[in-house]
Amino acid sequence: MFVPLALSAHAEVERIILDNGTVAVEITPDIGGRLLSVHLAGQPNFLKIGEAVVTEPNPLVTPEANNIGYLGHEIWVGPQSEWWTHQLLNDERRARKAVWPPDPFLILAKNNAVEKTDQKVVLRSPNSPISGVAIKKTYSLVDGKPNQIQLNVEATNIRDTKVSWDIWFNTRVPYSAQVYVPIANESDARIEHFSDATYDGLTHHFSDGFFALENSNSTQKQGRKGKIFIQPSQGWMAAFRDKQLLIIQFNLQPKSAIHPEQGQIELYQEFLHAESDEGLLELEVHAPYRTLQPGKSMSAAETWTLLPYDGPATRAAHIAFLKQLSLP
Repeated sequence: MFVPLALSAHAEVERIILDNGTVAVEITPDIGGRLLSVHLAGQPNFLKIGEAVVTEPNPLVTPEANNIGYLGHEIWVGPQSEWWTHQLLNDERRARKAVWPPDPFLILAKNNAVEKTDQKVVLRSPNSPISGVAIKKTYSLVDGKPNQIQLNVEATNIRDTKVSWDIWFNTRVPYSAQVYVPIANESDARIEHFSDATYDGLTHHFSDGFFALENSNSTQKQGRKGKIFIQPSQGWMAAFRDKQLLIIQFNLQPKSAIHPEQGQIELYQEFLHAESDEGLLELEVHAPYRTLQPGKSMSAAETWTLLPYDGPATRAAHIAFLKQLSLP
């Protein structure tokens, strides 16, 4: 018989602040251990978080639990098609090879804060009986680079049999953020349009070696929805929001290292014109798909750079600004 993880005794999530005067980061070890906020001094949160952070701070974590829209930045494992196929605690989800929700033990459970300093926070998830891993996350400010934040993730096989996964970074921002990904050819971006009676497909632009997701309203339907799987040409992507630019850097991988169902970069966008405040854009990065023997670990990292931007909110101006940065 499965015993659910105990509910936290406190009434709201714990919030840990890292602040060097240039950039501030807010982290919680609760609700899956996630980033809730990142911003430059005097600027608003670049990330999108849900009301559930306040209204549902103490989720019940069981194999039957559903996703709760806390948003922010969190860690999954991939591929999505196998989320429920390697466990024996939820027969219904295993039988239909459910692709939703993600593992409740990784996205809802309280993490243990194993280290907290002015520069760094280290969180460890519980051992997941669904995915067969435990996740350690290290969030740290970078000495000598006040605009940077380092995210290091380690996944450890806690089973006595092998497991196969990738590490999946998922960063949520408002749908209106303007995102750019360097690609060699337009064919390196595979688009799935989730169009139906309500949603139209996504729109994009490709020029100067950049894939740009557009945020234009649909003239036919109530909004847009879809996902893009990208093989980038360089190890970074960038998103502009108001007067801030977030650059997410990672180790560029050959396409063969990424699970064939995924892309090293994935963008998911969903919005309704009448409810634009609820619109969502996910900036996702996959590490290589690997098989871990019992007790073995794998790691992956992202480096975030947050910069001020006072230029025009146009594609041409954004691309010119990115080219001036000479990103690797």
